[in-house]
Amino acid sequence: MHKLMMLLIVLALLLSCAAAEKAAPAVVDPPAGFDAKVDGVPYGKTLLRRYFSTTTGRERKVMILLPPDYSEEKTYPVLYLLHGIGGDENEWAGGRPTWVIGNLIAQGEAAEMIVVMPNIRARENDRANASDMYTSAHFAAFDHFINDLRDDLMPYMQENFPIAQGRENTAIAGLSMGGREALYIGLTMQDTFGYIGAFCPAPGVLPYYAEKGLFPAADFKADETLETRILINAGQTDGVVGTWPKTYADTLTANGTENTFYVTAGGHDFTVWKHGLYNFARNLFR
Repeated sequence: MHKLMMLLIVLALLLSCAAAEKAAPAVVDPPAGFDAKVDGVPYGKTLLRRYFSTTTGRERKVMILLPPDYSEEKTYPVLYLLHGIGGDENEWAGGRPTWVIGNLIAQGEAAEMIVVMPNIRARENDRANASDMYTSAHFAAFDHFINDLRDDLMPYMQENFPIAQGRENTAIAGLSMGGREALYIGLTMQDTFGYIGAFCPAPGVLPYYAEKGLFPAADFKADETLETRILINAGQTDGVVGTWPKTYADTLTANGTENTFYVTAGGHDFTVWKHGLYNFARNLFR
């Protein structure tokens, strides 16, 4: 009986440690060259595709990064990767996701995945316009992307690519304004997304002087019955979004939602955003 009790205790501890590791992704500093092309490493192909959006009433562009050795005979988990306020479907090219994720896959540190990089300015004219960049109408176009994603882009992806089903196979992340939308969409569509990444997320998810917020502070949390992994990062010298990333992380924690938050060297730039993508991607779908 004593040996059985000890065995049960050890088993419980092992399960507890495994659950803790799964709930709280490990954060590491990427090695030198993590975002560079390496000779002999296979990389995926990036495709430009167009889909019709019933949400905006027009055809829209999306960049799709396929994994190395992509095959329609397999199914793949998917990461929706969102740009910032002045960007579009091309902005994440500056973060070198082909090499960041391709190197992780080659090292056995990330799962094979399809990465979808859409334009998240969901309005008829979806190009960036300096004249209305920081207006409520422009912010609303980003918030409206939740409808385009759910009703148009995700069905398009499911119809045209071998997408693995289930929230455990579906992630969303973004930089700056895209980080705001990743938090908003991920926590609004929790039945769809099991992973949320926000790299220097912009204000507006919670109320502040310029906007009423996408969530009341008390409602900014994950469903306790679901396992949702959330990673938020910030740059040490980010003077654009300031302390908002930490505010989001602290509010989630206060509401009982586990999350991983960390600060790294850099400002509001790809130094920090790539760091976030590296750590987010290596903890997905595993």
